[in-house]
Parts: sequence; C-alpha cells; structure tokens
Amino acid sequence: MSFHSEAWSEDPQHVLRVGPGFRLDSVETDSTPGFKGGKKAGVAELARVVDTLSDLQERLHAAATAGATDSVLLVLQAMDTAGKGGIVRHVVGAVDPQGVQLASFKKPTAEELSHDFLWRIHKQVPADGKIGVFDRSHYEDVLIGRVRELASPEEIERRYEAINEFERELVDSGTRIIKIMLQISPDVQKKRLLDRLDRPDKHWKFTPNDVTEREVWPDYQEAYQIALTRTSTDYAPWYVVPGDNKWYARVAVQHLLVDVLSEIDPQWPAATYDVVEARAALLASKV
Repeated sequence: MSFHSEAWSEDPQHVLRVGPGFRLDSVETDSTPGFKGGKKAGVAELARVVDTLSDLQERLHAAATAGATDSVLLVLQAMDTAGKGGIVRHVVGAVDPQGVQLASFKKPTAEELSHDFLWRIHKQVPADGKIGVFDRSHYEDVLIGRVRELASPEEIERRYEAINEFERELVDSGTRIIKIMLQISPDVQKKRLLDRLDRPDKHWKFTPNDVTEREVWPDYQEAYQIALTRTSTDYAPWYVVPGDNKWYARVAVQHLLVDVLSEIDPQWPAATYDVVEARAALLASKV
C-alpha cells in the first residue's frame, strides 16, 4: 500500500529516484518535480500530512513491542546549508521523539579510525520499530574521502561495494532505507552562508572551512555523481531532491517517508490479555 496525495502530479518515488543514465548536473536545483503548487501549497501539504506520518510512526513502534522487526533508515547527504537540519526539525521532528534514532557523523575519532569505516555506522543502525536518521553518513567516506584523498583510490573503490553489502544486510533484516541527496546551487549556498555571517544567532553554524570546501565544489559534484551511480540499488535507491526551495525539499522527503511507512503498513498489536476482563477489573477497582 503506497501513500497517495492529490498535491502531487507524480510520485516522488519515481520522479526523484536515481536510475540508469542519471546525471547530477542535469538537476534543476530550484525546481519542484511532481508537486502541483507553490510554497503556500507546500507548507499546507506538510502540515496536512503530519497526522498520517505520526500515526504510521506510532504503529511502527507499537508493532515492534509484539515482535515486528521493521524499521526505517533515512540517510541525509548534502553540501553545507542544503537543509538537512530543516528536514530533521520539520519532517522527522513531527513524530514522537521516542521513536526516532538520530546519528550525526562528524570527523572520525582516533578509535573509529582504528576500525573499518563502517564500524561506527553499525553501532547506529535503527532498532526495531524506530525511524533512524543519519545526518551525514557512511557516504562521507567515499565523498570527502575521495575529494580530500583521505584514502587510496583502491580503498575508495572497495568502499562502494562494502556500502552496498552493508545496506543489503540492513534491508534483509527488516530495515527500509531512504537515501536523500539534497542538491542546491553554489549561488544559493553562498547566500545562505552570508545569512549565517549576517546573523549573530547563526554564527555558530558557520566555520571558515565552509569557504574552503566551496573551492572544490566541482570535485564534490563528481564524487556525488560516482557515489549515486555506484550505490543506487533496487533495495536501497537514492533520491536527489532539489533543495533551493526548502519547503519543497521538506514536503518531498515527508512524502517519501510516509510512502515507505505505508508500504510497511505496521499494525497495532493485538492485546495479550482479556480486554473485557481487564475492563471489568478496572471498573471494579476502588481507587
């Protein structure tokens, strides 16, 4: 059972999916593929679908208490300022936080570097009944690893296959994976970085390294193109979401998340006790 909404002319699962012949440089970053309206309609759709998302998440969590092994992993990758934090706050933040497992992967520690690159990732995979969110992920090790030559070309090649095997194992164990790349333009990124510098309440979000990373923008685009092509599989596809319009990115990711949860279709677990008897005992209680 898939999720259907009249606000969309095309399902994001189809129009945003990375498939054969995909080219990242052909993505129009200010476009809104498949969505019928503009910002006002997008904001309304985001609010309208919140109850559906919340209900599905609660059912997912409840089903796990009865032994269901389903979970969801939302992978968010992007250049800085693309809106990953907004997705976490405005989409995932709409559900019960007890049902969410959030992991943000920064520069590896000395201990993490002493292990295989997936060692720290395995420790953060979502438990049964959870929606896991990776704000940056194992893909950092084939993106920044490639651009900044933090690993040999042979090692980077090995990692693509290791990632595919890791994700295959996750899916086989009951985890649905939604991989999102938020794609913005360099001009929009510059505007958002300037906004951070112009606002004291945003200074903490800026680092001088943000400017350094912009200098190798084409290298990152090439690294993303290779990673998307090599690791978009039938069981764990990539979706490239135009991110210049934050409202569109949020409503698109929300739809993809609800779509996957609808396909899982988690059910409320049956009571393991006599409901009639329990009700009678409660009514007869003297407190």
